[in-house]
Amino acid sequence: MSDTPVQVLLVDDDADLRDLLRTFFQQRGIELSVLHDANHLARRLELERPSIIVLDLMMPGVDGLTALRALRASGDTIPVIMLTARADDVDRVIGLELGADDYLGKPFMPQELLARINAVLRRHGTREPETQNERRDTVVFGPFRLELASRTLYRDNELVKLTGSEYALLEVFARHPMQTLSRTKLVDMLYGPHADVTERGIDVPVWRLRRLLESDPANPRRIQTMRGVGYMFVPGGDDEDPV
Repeated sequence: MSDTPVQVLLVDDDADLRDLLRTFFQQRGIELSVLHDANHLARRLELERPSIIVLDLMMPGVDGLTALRALRASGDTIPVIMLTARADDVDRVIGLELGADDYLGKPFMPQELLARINAVLRRHGTREPETQNERRDTVVFGPFRLELASRTLYRDNELVKLTGSEYALLEVFARHPMQTLSRTKLVDMLYGPHADVTERGIDVPVWRLRRLLESDPANPRRIQTMRGVGYMFVPGGDDEDPV
């Protein structure tokens, strides 16, 4: 893979989001540049070639779909992740058909966007962003291997596809094995102390993760329920995974 530093170009008219993501990426040693709209995207790409574009769908002037259509019509294959505040599957399908590499709905956690960027760059054979304080360690449990540096999970050396939220939850568990984590604590660690997420809101992500990790999700051994409290990650909880 290339040793060229990864650069993210964010095209979004939301000033608050631009500031949030700029701070988030800078704290992790990742270069982020911004455009307030897509009107001059083609010109910008003549002067600057980012590793990936994060492109908002709804913007004044040239919208994201129009910009993406023009980009692909010109033969440019630069990776693109679309952002949208709409819950409209039609726009998502159109975006993917026009050549978007991924699609992320607003609001989202910055960690989830970073995970999507990592996944797209892996598919394109580009080096992923490396954070300044990244711990380069690995967690092995049963047939699984979680690579914390690259934010990837393998089962018997086969890549397991995770959403950004699934990875974030698994990383929390992996960094706190054999510890009882209350639902409140998990919400704080994943979304922040002021997030508009109820304690029970953590149960669905846990259920989804169990479907990926457990031999019998109805009788979980790795992510165990601590009745009335929360959950505990038991790395050696299932020694007899099915083939």
